Amino acid sequence: MPGFREVQYYLAGIWLLIKLDPRGFRFLDISDRGVNRSFWAIVWCLPPTGISWLALRNGYLRSMPPEADVSYPFYFRLGLIELSNWIVPLIFVGLLLLALRMGERFAPVVVGVNWLNVPLAYINGLLLALVFFIPSLIDIVRLLLLVLVLAQIFVLTRVLRMICHGQVLMVSALTLALIVPSMIVSDYLFNFLSISSG
Repeated sequence: MPGFREVQYYLAGIWLLIKLDPRGFRFLDISDRGVNRSFWAIVWCLPPTGISWLALRNGYLRSMPPEADVSYPFYFRLGLIELSNWIVPLIFVGLLLLALRMGERFAPVVVGVNWLNVPLAYINGLLLALVFFIPSLIDIVRLLLLVLVLAQIFVLTRVLRMICHGQVLMVSALTLALIVPSMIVSDYLFNFLSISSG
């Protein structure tokens, strides 16, 4: 598992790519080993993910009868949804790049997206934690979460722009492939696994 300093190194590369600085690629390992190691980002995201799950649990309990089950099976189902949100979009990206005969860009996309998710997850977790400690801020936090979604799209397109050498249509297609399937699958699984709070 990559240590804190190594993750800092990768995030420095992501930050440079967001600033459209090609030196960012020097900080990222896009070899097969680097692609595999980038999935350790899932583990690094566990603390803020735990906060998100607590928020979902609270919303679920508010909409269900007192005897509703929120034990291990509940969190297992949340884990399946979380894992699908990491894997399914990358599968769509891989298929898209294969169809366009641009398979060489798959590795940098995987590495870039995986490590980009780390700071975004912690910002999301921080905002949700504010609601736990200061419930009166819930409306402000909702607004900030919307801003975070827009910021996520923005920084994602910046990273993809560097990977795709500024090809606007390619950047747009990859952005949609990373965001839309995740939204659809997540919504479906929340309902299929009966843990929707709505």
